[in-house]
Amino acid sequence: MVRDGAFLQAYNAQIAVDDAHQIIVAAALSNQAPDAQYFEPLLRRVVRNCDAVPACVTADTGYFSAANVQFADHLGTEPLISVGRLRRGGTPASPSRSPRPTAAHLAMRTALEQPHGRAIYARRKTTVEPVFGQIRTRGFRQLSFRGLFKNRCEWAFVALVHNLLKLFRAQSPRTVPA
Repeated sequence: MVRDGAFLQAYNAQIAVDDAHQIIVAAALSNQAPDAQYFEPLLRRVVRNCDAVPACVTADTGYFSAANVQFADHLGTEPLISVGRLRRGGTPASPSRSPRPTAAHLAMRTALEQPHGRAIYARRKTTVEPVFGQIRTRGFRQLSFRGLFKNRCEWAFVALVHNLLKLFRAQSPRTVPA
């Protein structure tokens, strides 16, 4: 990964989260920076782990590609993937990244501007992002091992611990016998 013009040895953590309870339903870790190539494998994991196709999928700008939108449509889920922010005048905030909007860009932007799409995408702030914050709050700041396989195992363990804590806290409070 590149940060401040220098290469940084880092991993790219991915999670898919249930919007009702903030349970991680799929997790992945890679040493490649672009997110778009991980949309399809992570969505396949969600379907395999949950034994169902989600009604709707939201993702940030890094996951957008026409192929990802087409794959989600093919699975039967509604994709809402950000295509970038707009300035107040309606022009893209970063024109150098997308000089010519494609038909897929325009269609996704239109879907996200509709009240239904805007409401669903707004829930992403209370679904996925807090989970990363909760993991960091518990003290997980960096991976401990060397090598991709070991760090993938550690990331899966971090996701498991997160889910166990969520499930434990969701139980009804038990009374302690006197």
